[in-house]
Amino acid sequence: MNQESKRVAIIGGGITGLTIAYYLQKETLAKGLPIEYNLYELNNKLGGKIDTDYTKGFVIEKGPDSFLARKLSASKLAKEVGLEKELVYNDTGQSYVLKGNELYPIPGGAIMGIPTKIGPFATTKLFSPLGKVRAAADVFIPRTSDPNQDQSLGSFFRKRLGNEVVDNLIEPLLSGIYAGDIDRLSLMATFPQFHQVEQKHRSLILGMKKSIPKPPKIVQPAKPKGMFLSFKRGLSSFVDSIENHLDEDSVNKGLGVEKITQNADKSFEIRLTNGESETYDRVVVTTPQHVTRNMLREYDFLSYLEEMPSTSVATVALAFPLDKLDVEVTGTGFLVAKKSDYSITACTWTHKKWKHSTPEGYALLRCYVGRFGDDAIVNESDETILHVVLNDLKRTMNIEAPPEFYRITRWKESMPQYMVGHKQKIDYLKKKVATELQGLYVAGAPYEGLGLPDCIDQGEKVTEQILASLK
Repeated sequence: MNQESKRVAIIGGGITGLTIAYYLQKETLAKGLPIEYNLYELNNKLGGKIDTDYTKGFVIEKGPDSFLARKLSASKLAKEVGLEKELVYNDTGQSYVLKGNELYPIPGGAIMGIPTKIGPFATTKLFSPLGKVRAAADVFIPRTSDPNQDQSLGSFFRKRLGNEVVDNLIEPLLSGIYAGDIDRLSLMATFPQFHQVEQKHRSLILGMKKSIPKPPKIVQPAKPKGMFLSFKRGLSSFVDSIENHLDEDSVNKGLGVEKITQNADKSFEIRLTNGESETYDRVVVTTPQHVTRNMLREYDFLSYLEEMPSTSVATVALAFPLDKLDVEVTGTGFLVAKKSDYSITACTWTHKKWKHSTPEGYALLRCYVGRFGDDAIVNESDETILHVVLNDLKRTMNIEAPPEFYRITRWKESMPQYMVGHKQKIDYLKKKVATELQGLYVAGAPYEGLGLPDCIDQGEKVTEQILASLK
Protein backbone atom coordinates (compact mmCIF):
# COMPACT_ATOMS: atom_id res chain seq x y z
CA MET A 1 0.00 0.00 0.00
CA ASN A 2 1.24 3.51 -0.76
CA GLN A 3 1.56 6.33 1.75
CA GLU A 4 -1.88 7.68 0.90
CA SER A 5 -3.56 4.45 1.92
CA LYS A 6 -6.36 4.76 4.44
CA ARG A 7 -6.24 2.43 7.43
CA VAL A 8 -9.33 0.78 8.94
CA ALA A 9 -9.38 -1.03 12.30
CA ILE A 10 -12.09 -3.65 12.88
CA ILE A 11 -12.36 -4.50 16.57
CA GLY A 12 -14.04 -7.81 17.38
CA GLY A 13 -13.91 -11.02 15.34
CA GLY A 14 -17.49 -12.18 15.71
CA ILE A 15 -19.79 -12.48 12.71
CA THR A 16 -20.23 -8.69 12.46
CA GLY A 17 -16.50 -8.01 12.36
CA LEU A 18 -15.91 -10.89 9.94
CA THR A 19 -18.59 -9.53 7.62
CA ILE A 20 -17.00 -6.09 7.57
CA ALA A 21 -13.54 -7.52 6.94
CA TYR A 22 -14.80 -9.73 4.10
CA TYR A 23 -16.80 -7.10 2.22
CA LEU A 24 -14.26 -4.34 2.83
CA GLN A 25 -11.49 -6.53 1.44
CA LYS A 26 -13.67 -7.63 -1.49
CA GLU A 27 -14.49 -4.06 -2.53
CA THR A 28 -10.92 -2.87 -1.98
CA LEU A 29 -9.49 -5.58 -4.24
CA ALA A 30 -12.23 -5.30 -6.87
CA LYS A 31 -11.86 -1.53 -7.25
CA GLY A 32 -8.18 -1.15 -6.45
CA LEU A 33 -8.91 1.14 -3.53
CA PRO A 34 -6.03 2.39 -1.37
CA ILE A 35 -7.46 0.90 1.83
CA GLU A 36 -5.90 -1.52 4.29
CA TYR A 37 -7.59 -3.06 7.30
CA ASN A 38 -6.67 -4.88 10.47
CA LEU A 39 -9.06 -7.12 12.39
CA TYR A 40 -8.41 -7.48 16.14
CA GLU A 41 -9.85 -10.33 18.21
CA LEU A 42 -8.85 -10.83 21.84
CA ASN A 43 -9.61 -14.56 21.76
CA ASN A 44 -7.46 -17.03 19.88
CA LYS A 45 -10.37 -17.97 17.60
CA LEU A 46 -12.78 -16.00 15.46
CA GLY A 47 -16.56 -16.31 15.41
CA GLY A 48 -17.64 -14.82 18.73
CA LYS A 49 -20.53 -16.91 20.06
CA ILE A 50 -20.37 -19.29 17.10
CA ASP A 51 -18.65 -22.42 18.37
CA THR A 52 -19.17 -25.95 17.01
CA ASP A 53 -17.95 -29.01 18.90
CA TYR A 54 -17.05 -32.14 16.92
CA THR A 55 -17.03 -35.18 19.22
CA LYS A 56 -17.54 -38.84 18.20
CA GLY A 57 -19.15 -37.84 14.91
CA PHE A 58 -21.60 -35.35 16.49
CA VAL A 59 -21.92 -31.75 15.30
CA ILE A 60 -22.80 -29.86 18.47
CA GLU A 61 -23.47 -26.13 18.44
CA LYS A 62 -22.38 -24.59 21.72
CA GLY A 63 -23.73 -21.17 20.76
CA PRO A 64 -26.31 -20.31 18.07
CA ASP A 65 -27.38 -23.30 16.01
CA SER A 66 -28.91 -21.70 12.91
CA PHE A 67 -30.29 -18.56 11.31
CA LEU A 68 -33.61 -17.53 9.81
CA ALA A 69 -33.76 -18.52 6.14
CA ARG A 70 -36.01 -15.60 5.18
CA LYS A 71 -33.29 -13.12 6.20
CA LEU A 72 -31.14 -13.50 3.11
CA SER A 73 -27.86 -11.83 4.07
CA ALA A 74 -26.43 -14.89 5.86
CA SER A 75 -27.08 -17.33 3.01
CA LYS A 76 -25.77 -14.72 0.56
CA LEU A 77 -22.50 -14.48 2.48
CA ALA A 78 -22.35 -18.28 2.68
CA LYS A 79 -22.54 -18.46 -1.11
CA GLU A 80 -19.83 -15.79 -1.39
CA VAL A 81 -17.41 -17.97 0.58
CA GLY A 82 -18.26 -21.20 -1.23
CA LEU A 83 -20.65 -22.85 1.20
CA GLU A 84 -23.83 -22.80 -0.87
CA LYS A 85 -23.91 -26.60 -1.18
CA GLU A 86 -23.34 -26.99 2.57
CA LEU A 87 -26.54 -25.15 3.54
CA VAL A 88 -29.23 -27.33 5.12
CA TYR A 89 -32.77 -26.56 6.27
CA ASN A 90 -34.02 -27.85 9.59
CA ASP A 91 -36.43 -30.78 9.56
CA THR A 92 -39.90 -29.69 10.54
CA GLY A 93 -41.96 -31.40 13.20
CA GLN A 94 -44.27 -30.81 16.10
CA SER A 95 -43.04 -28.40 18.78
CA TYR A 96 -44.41 -28.35 22.30
CA VAL A 97 -44.85 -26.12 25.32
CA LEU A 98 -44.11 -27.60 28.72
CA LYS A 99 -46.75 -26.44 31.18
CA GLY A 100 -46.93 -28.10 34.56
CA ASN A 101 -45.66 -31.61 33.93
CA GLU A 102 -47.24 -32.04 30.52
CA LEU A 103 -46.08 -31.32 26.97
CA TYR A 104 -48.77 -29.56 24.94
CA PRO A 105 -48.44 -29.35 21.13
CA ILE A 106 -48.17 -25.79 19.87
CA PRO A 107 -51.48 -25.26 18.05
CA GLY A 108 -51.29 -25.50 14.27
CA GLY A 109 -51.53 -22.14 12.53
CA ALA A 110 -49.95 -20.23 15.42
CA ILE A 111 -47.51 -17.67 14.02
CA MET A 112 -45.17 -16.60 16.80
CA GLY A 113 -48.00 -17.56 19.14
CA ILE A 114 -50.71 -15.63 17.32
CA PRO A 115 -53.57 -17.96 16.30
CA THR A 116 -54.59 -17.90 12.61
CA LYS A 117 -56.64 -21.14 12.47
CA ILE A 118 -59.80 -21.62 14.51
CA GLY A 119 -59.77 -25.43 14.78
CA PRO A 120 -56.37 -26.07 16.42
CA PHE A 121 -56.81 -23.11 18.74
CA ALA A 122 -60.31 -24.13 19.81
CA THR A 123 -59.31 -27.73 20.58
CA THR A 124 -55.94 -27.21 22.28
CA LYS A 125 -55.75 -27.97 26.00
CA LEU A 126 -52.93 -25.48 26.47
CA PHE A 127 -55.46 -22.74 27.32
CA SER A 128 -58.67 -22.69 29.33
CA PRO A 129 -61.98 -21.89 27.61
CA LEU A 130 -61.89 -18.43 29.19
CA GLY A 131 -58.35 -17.86 27.93
CA LYS A 132 -59.44 -18.79 24.40
CA VAL A 133 -62.40 -16.41 24.53
CA ARG A 134 -60.14 -13.60 25.75
CA ALA A 135 -57.65 -14.19 22.92
CA ALA A 136 -60.45 -14.29 20.32
CA ALA A 137 -61.52 -10.82 21.51
CA ASP A 138 -58.52 -9.50 19.58
CA VAL A 139 -60.74 -9.61 16.49
CA PHE A 140 -62.96 -6.88 18.01
CA ILE A 141 -60.58 -4.85 20.20
CA PRO A 142 -59.59 -1.45 18.75
CA ARG A 143 -55.95 -0.52 18.22
CA THR A 144 -54.11 -0.27 21.52
CA SER A 145 -50.75 1.22 20.43
CA ASP A 146 -49.53 4.76 20.08
CA PRO A 147 -47.59 4.79 16.79
CA ASN A 148 -44.96 7.05 18.35
CA GLN A 149 -44.63 5.34 21.71
CA ASP A 150 -42.60 2.23 22.55
CA GLN A 151 -43.95 -0.34 24.99
CA SER A 152 -43.02 -3.78 26.25
CA LEU A 153 -43.77 -6.90 24.23
CA GLY A 154 -45.75 -8.23 27.18
CA SER A 155 -47.90 -5.12 27.49
CA PHE A 156 -48.69 -5.13 23.78
CA PHE A 157 -49.66 -8.81 23.56
CA ARG A 158 -51.54 -8.88 26.88
CA LYS A 159 -53.77 -6.04 25.69
CA ARG A 160 -54.49 -7.85 22.44
CA LEU A 161 -54.64 -11.54 23.40
CA GLY A 162 -54.86 -11.71 27.20
CA ASN A 163 -52.56 -13.04 29.90
CA GLU A 164 -53.13 -16.76 29.43
CA VAL A 165 -52.06 -16.99 25.79
CA VAL A 166 -49.11 -14.69 26.52
CA ASP A 167 -47.87 -16.64 29.55
CA ASN A 168 -48.31 -20.10 28.06
CA LEU A 169 -47.33 -19.58 24.42
CA ILE A 170 -46.10 -16.14 23.35
CA GLU A 171 -43.75 -15.68 26.31
CA PRO A 172 -41.90 -19.00 25.80
CA LEU A 173 -41.65 -18.37 22.05
CA LEU A 174 -40.50 -14.76 22.08
CA SER A 175 -38.54 -14.42 25.31
CA GLY A 176 -36.43 -17.45 24.43
CA ILE A 177 -34.89 -15.60 21.51
CA TYR A 178 -33.52 -12.90 23.81
CA ALA A 179 -33.39 -14.88 27.09
CA GLY A 180 -35.36 -11.91 28.34
CA ASP A 181 -38.49 -10.78 30.17
CA ILE A 182 -41.17 -9.90 27.62
CA ASP A 183 -42.75 -7.50 30.11
CA ARG A 184 -39.57 -5.41 29.86
CA LEU A 185 -38.33 -6.10 26.34
CA SER A 186 -39.02 -3.37 23.78
CA LEU A 187 -41.66 -4.04 21.14
CA MET A 188 -40.13 -1.60 18.65
CA ALA A 189 -36.59 -2.97 19.04
CA THR A 190 -37.47 -6.67 18.90
CA PHE A 191 -40.66 -7.31 16.89
CA PRO A 192 -41.80 -4.01 15.33
CA GLN A 193 -43.63 -6.01 12.65
CA PHE A 194 -46.37 -6.85 15.15
CA HIS A 195 -46.90 -3.16 15.84
CA GLN A 196 -47.12 -2.61 12.08
CA VAL A 197 -49.69 -5.41 11.74
CA GLU A 198 -51.87 -3.79 14.39
CA GLN A 199 -51.56 -0.37 12.78
CA LYS A 200 -52.52 -1.76 9.38
CA HIS A 201 -55.14 -4.39 10.24
CA ARG A 202 -56.11 -3.48 13.84
CA SER A 203 -56.49 -7.17 14.79
CA LEU A 204 -53.34 -9.28 15.12
CA ILE A 205 -55.28 -12.46 14.33
CA LEU A 206 -56.84 -11.06 11.17
CA GLY A 207 -53.65 -9.30 10.13
CA MET A 208 -51.43 -12.37 10.52
CA LYS A 209 -53.99 -14.50 8.72
CA LYS A 210 -53.88 -12.12 5.74
CA SER A 211 -50.09 -12.30 5.71
CA ILE A 212 -50.08 -16.06 5.02
CA PRO A 213 -49.41 -16.67 1.31
CA LYS A 214 -52.20 -18.49 -0.49
CA PRO A 215 -51.28 -22.03 -1.59
CA PRO A 216 -51.02 -22.66 -5.33
CA LYS A 217 -54.04 -24.20 -7.03
CA ILE A 218 -52.06 -27.31 -7.93
CA VAL A 219 -50.15 -28.45 -4.89
CA GLN A 220 -47.18 -30.68 -5.59
CA PRO A 221 -46.51 -33.15 -2.78
CA ALA A 222 -43.24 -32.08 -1.19
CA LYS A 223 -41.66 -32.13 2.20
CA PRO A 224 -42.13 -28.69 3.77
CA LYS A 225 -38.93 -26.71 4.29
CA GLY A 226 -37.99 -25.52 7.72
CA MET A 227 -37.64 -21.87 8.69
CA PHE A 228 -33.97 -22.13 9.62
CA LEU A 229 -30.66 -22.81 7.90
CA SER A 230 -27.37 -24.20 9.11
CA PHE A 231 -24.41 -26.03 7.56
CA LYS A 232 -23.64 -29.74 7.25
CA ARG A 233 -20.42 -29.21 9.21
CA GLY A 234 -21.87 -26.71 11.66
CA LEU A 235 -21.74 -22.95 11.94
CA SER A 236 -18.02 -22.95 12.70
CA SER A 237 -17.46 -24.05 9.10
CA PHE A 238 -19.03 -20.71 8.09
CA VAL A 239 -16.57 -18.81 10.25
CA ASP A 240 -13.65 -20.85 8.93
CA SER A 241 -14.67 -20.24 5.32
CA ILE A 242 -14.90 -16.48 5.84
CA GLU A 243 -11.53 -16.47 7.61
CA ASN A 244 -9.97 -18.45 4.75
CA HIS A 245 -10.97 -15.66 2.37
CA LEU A 246 -9.31 -12.95 4.47
CA ASP A 247 -5.75 -11.72 4.14
CA GLU A 248 -3.91 -13.67 6.83
CA ASP A 249 -1.65 -10.72 7.66
CA SER A 250 -4.69 -8.52 8.36
CA VAL A 251 -6.19 -10.81 11.01
CA ASN A 252 -4.84 -10.50 14.55
CA LYS A 253 -6.07 -13.22 16.92
CA GLY A 254 -5.18 -13.15 20.60
CA LEU A 255 -4.80 -9.36 20.40
CA GLY A 256 -7.44 -6.97 21.68
CA VAL A 257 -7.91 -3.25 22.15
CA GLU A 258 -7.84 -1.48 25.52
CA LYS A 259 -8.55 2.11 24.57
CA ILE A 260 -9.64 4.22 21.59
CA THR A 261 -8.96 7.96 21.40
CA GLN A 262 -9.59 10.42 18.60
CA ASN A 263 -6.68 12.68 17.74
CA ALA A 264 -6.84 16.35 16.82
CA ASP A 265 -6.57 15.47 13.10
CA LYS A 266 -9.63 13.18 13.44
CA SER A 267 -7.55 10.00 13.16
CA PHE A 268 -7.83 7.40 15.91
CA GLU A 269 -5.23 5.99 18.21
CA ILE A 270 -5.93 2.52 19.54
CA ARG A 271 -3.96 1.04 22.42
CA LEU A 272 -3.58 -2.71 22.07
CA THR A 273 -3.47 -5.31 24.82
CA ASN A 274 0.21 -5.94 24.07
CA GLY A 275 1.01 -2.35 25.08
CA GLU A 276 1.54 -1.06 21.55
CA SER A 277 -0.49 1.63 19.81
CA GLU A 278 -1.65 2.04 16.22
CA THR A 279 -3.22 4.92 14.29
CA TYR A 280 -6.20 4.47 11.97
CA ASP A 281 -8.38 6.68 9.76
CA ARG A 282 -11.54 4.67 10.49
CA VAL A 283 -12.47 2.38 13.37
CA VAL A 284 -15.45 0.06 13.69
CA VAL A 285 -16.20 -1.55 17.05
CA THR A 286 -18.25 -4.78 17.09
CA THR A 287 -17.55 -5.99 20.64
CA PRO A 288 -20.13 -6.58 23.44
CA GLN A 289 -21.51 -3.34 24.82
CA HIS A 290 -19.56 -3.31 28.11
CA VAL A 291 -16.29 -3.98 26.26
CA THR A 292 -17.03 -1.16 23.80
CA ARG A 293 -17.85 1.19 26.68
CA ASN A 294 -14.52 0.42 28.39
CA MET A 295 -12.57 1.20 25.20
CA LEU A 296 -14.35 4.55 24.88
CA ARG A 297 -14.60 5.37 28.57
CA GLU A 298 -14.02 9.13 28.22
CA TYR A 299 -17.04 9.71 25.96
CA ASP A 300 -20.11 10.23 28.15
CA PHE A 301 -22.66 9.95 25.32
CA LEU A 302 -21.91 6.20 25.24
CA SER A 303 -23.18 5.72 28.79
CA TYR A 304 -26.21 3.71 27.57
CA LEU A 305 -23.82 0.87 26.75
CA GLU A 306 -23.06 0.74 30.47
CA GLU A 307 -26.73 0.79 31.44
CA MET A 308 -27.84 -1.88 28.94
CA PRO A 309 -28.31 -5.14 30.90
CA SER A 310 -27.17 -8.55 29.68
CA THR A 311 -28.31 -12.04 30.58
CA SER A 312 -26.09 -15.06 31.18
CA VAL A 313 -27.17 -18.35 29.64
CA ALA A 314 -25.76 -21.85 29.28
CA THR A 315 -26.32 -24.56 26.70
CA VAL A 316 -26.31 -28.19 27.78
CA ALA A 317 -25.86 -30.78 25.02
CA LEU A 318 -26.55 -34.42 25.96
CA ALA A 319 -25.74 -37.44 23.77
CA PHE A 320 -27.64 -40.71 24.34
CA PRO A 321 -27.82 -44.03 22.51
CA LEU A 322 -31.35 -44.11 21.08
CA ASP A 323 -32.15 -47.40 22.81
CA LYS A 324 -31.47 -45.77 26.19
CA LEU A 325 -34.24 -43.20 25.76
CA ASP A 326 -37.44 -44.58 27.23
CA VAL A 327 -39.62 -42.23 25.19
CA GLU A 328 -40.83 -41.96 21.61
CA VAL A 329 -39.73 -38.53 20.47
CA THR A 330 -42.06 -37.44 17.68
CA GLY A 331 -41.32 -33.74 17.51
CA THR A 332 -38.37 -31.36 17.44
CA GLY A 333 -38.42 -30.01 20.97
CA PHE A 334 -40.26 -27.98 23.57
CA LEU A 335 -40.32 -24.57 25.22
CA VAL A 336 -40.99 -24.08 28.91
CA ALA A 337 -43.68 -21.72 30.17
CA LYS A 338 -42.08 -19.22 32.55
CA LYS A 339 -44.47 -19.98 35.40
CA SER A 340 -43.63 -23.69 35.32
CA ASP A 341 -41.39 -25.14 38.02
CA TYR A 342 -38.38 -25.92 35.81
CA SER A 343 -34.84 -24.63 35.49
CA ILE A 344 -34.53 -25.39 31.78
CA THR A 345 -36.08 -22.81 29.46
CA ALA A 346 -36.19 -25.03 26.36
CA CYS A 347 -35.02 -28.34 24.95
CA THR A 348 -34.30 -29.14 21.31
CA TRP A 349 -34.38 -32.76 20.13
CA THR A 350 -31.47 -31.93 17.87
CA HIS A 351 -31.24 -35.34 16.21
CA LYS A 352 -34.80 -34.79 14.95
CA LYS A 353 -34.36 -31.16 13.92
CA TRP A 354 -30.88 -31.37 12.37
CA LYS A 355 -30.17 -34.83 10.93
CA HIS A 356 -26.55 -33.91 10.12
CA SER A 357 -25.82 -33.36 13.80
CA THR A 358 -26.03 -36.91 15.09
CA PRO A 359 -24.58 -40.32 14.13
CA GLU A 360 -26.99 -43.16 13.34
CA GLY A 361 -28.39 -44.81 16.46
CA TYR A 362 -27.95 -41.79 18.74
CA ALA A 363 -30.02 -38.97 20.14
CA LEU A 364 -28.78 -35.45 20.85
CA LEU A 365 -30.70 -33.18 23.22
CA ARG A 366 -29.80 -29.52 23.62
CA CYS A 367 -31.15 -27.74 26.68
CA TYR A 368 -30.93 -24.14 27.79
CA VAL A 369 -30.74 -22.62 31.25
CA GLY A 370 -30.64 -18.99 32.34
CA ARG A 371 -33.04 -16.14 31.68
CA PHE A 372 -33.21 -12.47 32.59
CA GLY A 373 -33.45 -12.05 36.36
CA ASP A 374 -32.89 -15.77 36.92
CA ASP A 375 -29.47 -16.74 35.63
CA ALA A 376 -27.68 -17.79 38.84
CA ILE A 377 -27.65 -21.41 37.67
CA VAL A 378 -25.15 -20.47 34.95
CA ASN A 379 -22.54 -19.94 37.68
CA GLU A 380 -23.04 -23.38 39.20
CA SER A 381 -20.65 -26.29 38.60
CA ASP A 382 -21.01 -28.58 35.59
CA GLU A 383 -22.14 -31.36 37.92
CA THR A 384 -24.90 -29.21 39.42
CA ILE A 385 -26.15 -27.98 36.04
CA LEU A 386 -26.15 -31.53 34.66
CA HIS A 387 -28.07 -32.82 37.69
CA VAL A 388 -30.70 -30.07 37.42
CA VAL A 389 -31.17 -30.54 33.67
CA LEU A 390 -31.46 -34.32 33.90
CA ASN A 391 -33.99 -34.02 36.71
CA ASP A 392 -36.09 -31.67 34.60
CA LEU A 393 -35.88 -33.98 31.59
CA LYS A 394 -36.84 -37.03 33.65
CA ARG A 395 -40.08 -35.29 34.62
CA THR A 396 -41.03 -34.89 30.96
CA MET A 397 -39.29 -37.62 28.98
CA ASN A 398 -38.73 -40.42 31.48
CA ILE A 399 -34.97 -40.56 30.83
CA GLU A 400 -33.30 -43.05 33.16
CA ALA A 401 -29.82 -43.63 31.69
CA PRO A 402 -27.04 -41.04 32.03
CA PRO A 403 -25.82 -39.41 28.81
CA GLU A 404 -22.91 -41.02 27.00
CA PHE A 405 -21.27 -37.60 27.14
CA TYR A 406 -22.33 -33.98 27.57
CA ARG A 407 -21.10 -30.48 26.79
CA ILE A 408 -21.94 -27.47 28.96
CA THR A 409 -21.13 -24.03 27.60
CA ARG A 410 -21.58 -20.85 29.63
CA TRP A 411 -22.17 -17.51 27.96
CA LYS A 412 -21.69 -14.92 30.71
CA GLU A 413 -23.57 -11.65 30.16
CA SER A 414 -23.80 -12.56 26.50
CA MET A 415 -27.41 -11.66 25.67
CA PRO A 416 -27.96 -7.88 25.52
CA GLN A 417 -31.46 -6.90 26.61
CA TYR A 418 -33.38 -4.51 24.39
CA MET A 419 -35.48 -2.81 27.05
CA VAL A 420 -38.33 -0.38 26.34
CA GLY A 421 -36.85 2.71 24.69
CA HIS A 422 -33.85 0.80 23.29
CA LYS A 423 -34.30 1.90 19.68
CA GLN A 424 -34.60 5.56 20.60
CA LYS A 425 -31.48 5.37 22.79
CA ILE A 426 -29.47 3.58 20.09
CA ASP A 427 -30.56 6.14 17.48
CA TYR A 428 -29.35 8.93 19.80
CA LEU A 429 -26.08 7.11 20.54
CA LYS A 430 -25.30 6.57 16.85
CA LYS A 431 -26.06 10.20 16.00
CA LYS A 432 -23.68 11.36 18.72
CA VAL A 433 -20.99 8.95 17.54
CA ALA A 434 -21.39 10.24 13.97
CA THR A 435 -20.92 13.87 15.05
CA GLU A 436 -18.59 13.62 18.06
CA LEU A 437 -16.41 10.71 16.84
CA GLN A 438 -16.65 11.08 13.08
CA GLY A 439 -15.01 8.08 11.45
CA LEU A 440 -15.87 5.63 14.23
CA TYR A 441 -18.73 3.14 13.89
CA VAL A 442 -20.44 0.67 16.24
CA ALA A 443 -22.28 -2.45 15.12
CA GLY A 444 -23.32 -5.89 16.33
CA ALA A 445 -25.64 -7.63 18.75
CA PRO A 446 -26.10 -4.75 21.25
CA TYR A 447 -27.66 -2.48 18.64
CA GLU A 448 -30.03 -3.73 15.95
CA GLY A 449 -30.62 -7.47 16.29
CA LEU A 450 -28.98 -10.53 17.84
CA GLY A 451 -29.34 -13.06 15.02
CA LEU A 452 -26.60 -13.85 12.52
CA PRO A 453 -28.39 -12.15 9.59
CA ASP A 454 -29.07 -9.07 11.74
CA CYS A 455 -25.39 -8.77 12.57
CA ILE A 456 -24.38 -9.42 8.95
CA ASP A 457 -26.82 -6.71 7.81
CA GLN A 458 -25.22 -4.26 10.22
CA GLY A 459 -21.76 -5.26 9.01
CA GLU A 460 -22.70 -4.68 5.37
CA LYS A 461 -24.22 -1.29 6.19
CA VAL A 462 -21.12 -0.13 8.07
CA THR A 463 -18.87 -1.33 5.26
CA GLU A 464 -20.85 0.80 2.81
CA GLN A 465 -20.55 3.80 5.14
CA ILE A 466 -16.78 3.36 5.49
CA LEU A 467 -16.28 3.07 1.74
CA ALA A 468 -18.47 6.10 1.07
CA SER A 469 -16.55 8.16 3.62
CA LEU A 470 -13.19 7.28 2.07
CA LYS A 471 -14.08 8.25 -1.51
